[in-house]
Amino acid sequence: MTPRINILVVDDEVNIRGALVTMLEKKGHQVRGVSTAEEGLAILESVSTELVITDLRMPGIGGMEFLRRLKDRWPDTEVVVMTAYGSIDTAVEAMRCGAYDYLTKPIDRERFPIVIAKALERYALTTENRQLRDRLETRTCLDRMVGESEPMQRVYNLVAMVADSDVAVLLTGESGTGKELISRAIHNKSPRANGPFITMNCGALPDNLFESELFGYEKGAFTDAVMTKMGRFELADGGTLLLDEVGELSIKSQVDFLRVLETKEFRRLGGTKLLKVDTRIIAATNRNLEEAVKQGDFREDLYYRLNVVPIHLPPIRDRADDIPLLVERFLTEGATQHHREPKEVSQEAMRLLRLYGWPGNIRQLRNLMQRLVITVRDKTIQPEHLPEEIQASKEDARTMLVTLGTSLEEIELNVIRRTLAEVTNHRERAAKLLGISPRALQYKIKQYGIRD
Repeated sequence: MTPRINILVVDDEVNIRGALVTMLEKKGHQVRGVSTAEEGLAILESVSTELVITDLRMPGIGGMEFLRRLKDRWPDTEVVVMTAYGSIDTAVEAMRCGAYDYLTKPIDRERFPIVIAKALERYALTTENRQLRDRLETRTCLDRMVGESEPMQRVYNLVAMVADSDVAVLLTGESGTGKELISRAIHNKSPRANGPFITMNCGALPDNLFESELFGYEKGAFTDAVMTKMGRFELADGGTLLLDEVGELSIKSQVDFLRVLETKEFRRLGGTKLLKVDTRIIAATNRNLEEAVKQGDFREDLYYRLNVVPIHLPPIRDRADDIPLLVERFLTEGATQHHREPKEVSQEAMRLLRLYGWPGNIRQLRNLMQRLVITVRDKTIQPEHLPEEIQASKEDARTMLVTLGTSLEEIELNVIRRTLAEVTNHRERAAKLLGISPRALQYKIKQYGIRD
C-alpha cells in the first residue's frame, strides 16, 4: 500500500495557513494546520510527520527555537521555513540549523510545489538509507545467531517460510534468546519491509494505559489528553506490530485486543470514528502460554489467534555446539568496535564456556566477550580470565554436591534456589525441571521465604 504523507503547517496568519493547507491537500497529502509552535510540537509527538512548513516569526516559541527542538527530537523530518522578504539572513541561519529550504512571503505559487516536492524527495531518500542501514544491522545481528545446531536451523527455516505471508507468529523462548531480532528479520524479509516496524512491551504497561497506548486517544478523552494521539496499532499500519511479553497482558486487555485482531477495526479512546488498519501481528513471550491457558491466566481463543505459526528460540545450553562460533563472532566484533587486537580462547576456557548454563543466553555471552576484549591483556583468554561462576563449571553446571548429614529441608531449599537461578527465576520452567506443579513451587517459595 502507498504510504501516507503527513505534512504540518505552522503559521499564526490564518489566511496563509489555510491557503497552504488547501494547496497541499489538493496534491493528496494529509495536512494539519496550527497557529503556534507549541501546538506543532504536540502534534509531532502523536503523528509521524514527513514535512513541516513553519513561519519564523510567531508568538510564544519562535520559529528558530521550534526548528531546533524539532530537529533534535525528529532529525529525519524535513523543514521548510517561511519568512518575510527582508529577512533572508534569518532563513539562511535556519538552513544552517537543519531546515531544507525557505520560502519568502508572499508565497510564490509556482515555486512552492517545487520546494515541497524536493523536500519530500529528500525525506524519502533519507528514510530509504536508514531502512537499508537497519536491514544491514539486523542481518549482522542475525548472522551472530546463526549456528550449525539443528534447533537454530529449524528456526531459520521457519522464518524463511512465514516471512512472505501475513500469518500471526508467536515467538517463544527465554529472555536473551533473540526474539526481537527474529521478529525484525521476519518483517525485513516480508512485503511489508518498507512499512513501519513498531514494538510494544505489554509487560511494562498497567491495565489503565494499555488501551490508550495500543489504540491511541482523542483530544479530551481524559484529563491529560491535550492532543489526539495515534496508538501503536495505527502507527504500524502497512507494517508489523511486535507485542513483546504478550503473556503479561491482563484478561481485560486480552479481551480488548482479541476484538481488534478479529476485525482489524477499532476506535481511539474517547473517539467515535471506526478506524481500520492493515497491520501484521508478531507476539513474543518467555512464558508457557499453554500452561497459562490451563491455569486461566490467558484466553484460549487469543492464544490460538496468536499461535498460527509458533517459533521457539532455544537457549544456549540446548545448542552448546554453537558456542565456539558465537564466541569467535563476538570477540571479533568487540575487537573491531573497541580498536583492540583480536583474541582467541584457550581449549580449557572454551570447555568451561560450553559447560556453563548461560541464564542470560546470547545477551549474556555477548556482554562477557565485550568485557574480555577490553580487560584481558593477553592474546589468549584463559580459564582464570573468566568470571567465578563460569570457572566453577568444572562439571555439569546443573549438578550440586550434598554433604552427608544435611537435612532434607535444607537440600530442598538449595535445590529450589539453584533451579530458579538456572532459569533466571522463570517459575513455570523451574517447576517443570523440579517435577512439581507451578502452584506447589509457589507454596515452597513462600514456605522457605525465597526472594527473586
